[in-house]
Amino acid sequence: MNGIKRYLNKFILILGIGFMIYGLYRGEVQTVFQKAINICLECIGIG
Repeated sequence: MNGIKRYLNKFILILGIGFMIYGLYRGEVQTVFQKAINICLECIGIG
């Protein structure tokens, strides 16, 4: 059972890293930052 958990943890870690690299490749970082800026400006009351 412990070996399965270890394998599953490594698989999920590698999968997560793969999705992050794919997001960077697609240019999603700019989109996320733009949405974060808009939300912050709305909370302050500027936007």
